[in-house]
Amino acid sequence: MTLDPLLLSRLQFAFTVSFHIIFPSMSIGLCAFLVLVEFMHLRTGDELYRRIYRFWSILFALGFGMGVVSGLVMSFEFGTNFSRFAQAVGPVIGPMIGLEVMSAFFLEAGFLGIMLFGWGRVGPRLHFAATCLVSVGTMISATFILAANSWMQTPAGVTFDGRTFHVVNWVKAFLNPSFPYRAAHMLLAAWITAAFLIAGVSARYLLQGRHLDTARRCYSLALAAASILLPLQLYLGDVLALDVMAPHQIAKIEAMEGFWETTPSAPWNVIVIPDQRKGRNRFALSVPYLGSVLVGKNFHTSIPGLNETPRDRRPTMWIVFYSFRVMFLLGTLMFCAGIYSVWLRWRHRLYTSRRFQRLMVWLTPSGFICVLGGWFTAEPAANRSRSTAISEPWIPFRRSRLPPW
Repeated sequence: MTLDPLLLSRLQFAFTVSFHIIFPSMSIGLCAFLVLVEFMHLRTGDELYRRIYRFWSILFALGFGMGVVSGLVMSFEFGTNFSRFAQAVGPVIGPMIGLEVMSAFFLEAGFLGIMLFGWGRVGPRLHFAATCLVSVGTMISATFILAANSWMQTPAGVTFDGRTFHVVNWVKAFLNPSFPYRAAHMLLAAWITAAFLIAGVSARYLLQGRHLDTARRCYSLALAAASILLPLQLYLGDVLALDVMAPHQIAKIEAMEGFWETTPSAPWNVIVIPDQRKGRNRFALSVPYLGSVLVGKNFHTSIPGLNETPRDRRPTMWIVFYSFRVMFLLGTLMFCAGIYSVWLRWRHRLYTSRRFQRLMVWLTPSGFICVLGGWFTAEPAANRSRSTAISEPWIPFRRSRLPPW
């Protein structure tokens, strides 16, 4: 491996993005939780909800501040590390990021002071409105950023003159093919991340026998949210990968599944040791037929291999493969924990099962790890044109589920 300027620039940007994404994931989810808590406080008058709000608003403020500071660095790195790229795509993603700052960031900053310091200084309804507006601002911010990133994944609404992209249709550029699904997927990920953070911290307090009233209420709310959101997230992730991204980025699917040659009745690779230069796996530990079942919902679906993609357009398999495996397996464990929490609640054992509470403590950072795994999975693969990808024989899995837009 040669540490040339391009590789060093990519490593620096990868570190910056990985560090940054932790904080928006936390702040988006925590702010939505604060909206719920304050709504319950206004509805019931229960002072416990107010104490919960004051506790988690401190962590939200820390995450918000760190997200702003770390996000500024990325803007500079676009220009310093990838100046030619920034010059080419600037007419497209520049206005999107600018609108994010002018709308979402100013909305958040304008009402953040009321939200954090307005208790007892403004009326309860005005304070609740400020919390709602900050939460809306965080989601709008994520929407604009995901629009820009999704356009880089699935470009639309532009022309290219050999040097610079020019927008011919802003609606198509913003609502590019992958944007609605990736934006929804990211927002769900942020809410789930916050749910497991809250549940894990609350489980710690329950195990220690401290602040039991607050811990029980937070524990119950967080696990209820997780049990609802996780099934939606797993379904949306399946649609995003197989129905949305596969026609545009076939190489990403090939690397995610860990195959070099097209494989009918494919197993599901658990562990692979790929040889990128020779285009083969040195070792593979697989579960028979499970790959075809997960991808095609039958035992006979053929899964394409990375050797079908030109060598200069192949992502590094081990990065995509293991990033996806970490996200998928840990997300499945989180889903099982959410379903089991429903069983414990039904059996009136939610607050007494210490083994499950210990599990939730271990799963406290699980949402952050899944978010990082998802970003590492999404970014390495190169785009392929829709006209090329659509001719692949394995593509028509379940495309009929997509809405007409």
